[in-house]
Amino acid sequence: MQILSTEVKNKVLNSMVRIMKVNKAQLIAENQKDLKAFDRDDQALYDRLIVDAKKVDSMCLSVEQVRDQEDPIGQVISSRTLDSGLHIENRTTPFGTIMIIYESRPDVTIEAAVIAFKSNNKILLKGGKEAYHSNKELVKYWHQALAENGLSEDWITMLELNRQETQEYLKTAADRIDLIVPRGGERLIEFVKAHAKCPVLVSGRGNNFLYVAPSADWEKTKKVILNAKTDKISACNALDKVLLDEQLPSLEAKAIDLLNLMTEHEVTVLGDKRIAGLADDITEMESAAVWQEEFLSRKILIATVSGLDQSISMINEYSGHHSSVIMTEDRSEARQFMEQVDSAAVYHNASSRFTDGGAMGVGAELAISTDKLHHRGPLGLRQLVSNKYYVTGDGHVRG
Repeated sequence: MQILSTEVKNKVLNSMVRIMKVNKAQLIAENQKDLKAFDRDDQALYDRLIVDAKKVDSMCLSVEQVRDQEDPIGQVISSRTLDSGLHIENRTTPFGTIMIIYESRPDVTIEAAVIAFKSNNKILLKGGKEAYHSNKELVKYWHQALAENGLSEDWITMLELNRQETQEYLKTAADRIDLIVPRGGERLIEFVKAHAKCPVLVSGRGNNFLYVAPSADWEKTKKVILNAKTDKISACNALDKVLLDEQLPSLEAKAIDLLNLMTEHEVTVLGDKRIAGLADDITEMESAAVWQEEFLSRKILIATVSGLDQSISMINEYSGHHSSVIMTEDRSEARQFMEQVDSAAVYHNASSRFTDGGAMGVGAELAISTDKLHHRGPLGLRQLVSNKYYVTGDGHVRG
């Protein structure tokens, strides 16, 4: 694969920012076509689909932030010269061609492409049909930016395939794709894993849990729960489940306090048998299957657990291994929770909403990986590379 200079890549990104700003009104108009055709019954997906002036500005900022980051390609990971004189360097290198499959998120068409391109990878964009007009317009801008700087359009390609065609493509394109990233719900992830013939890096679902320990500061806890649940309902880092320790002082009063807070913010509260028995406004969970459900809506489940160990066990069994929170003033308890909970991000007294490339200082992200190989958490510019050993000798042979 051709390795582009940092200067050339940054010129393309400068062009892209300018083109988006000039065509802001046109992009919003194309997005309106998608919004008018969309079923508003799924509010979470609808919210993700919207492109307004603020969103365009955010897209431009994402490109500028990646442009200003250090080029991740060719970085020396390790370097040493053996006693024999053989010199061995391990350097960062591109994956090659990455395919991302995602749902109604036009901003992914910007973020995925910008970090793939800056890390010298080609990318195949398979967006959902809900965002067709928005994605088509954005890829047109990418192609214009590439052409202005003398580069081929095949650095960034939009795949226009239906479900059946996508299935066949996954089976037959293994030799042309180095990595696939499905970014969406559980059904999408299972579909890709079932049909892909090349490596798949899973961008998992949320279903995030928060455990309230007996020593938790209650006012601090309410503040974190409210933010994690309501700041952005449709985000994969939004809160779904709250586990109240049975030894929490004034447990029932605090559960009602939390119910009132959620009701005030139009969040429906589900509960286990004990919590549901406290108030008519709490609906008892229908089955154990609810534990594994990612809500992506104004809904939350509140339940009780008998201690730290049970909370850890439940989170590891039922969560999406995305983001997990403990509210406690006991640091040793927090350390045990954070070490033993199997999630990409673990939090002590902080909202799960920080599991985001921008919020974590990574910048634009391809996805939030819940896989353990090759990287976990936000897949930013520095994470979208592989490595290669450069070995230099002078007629060296192995004896």
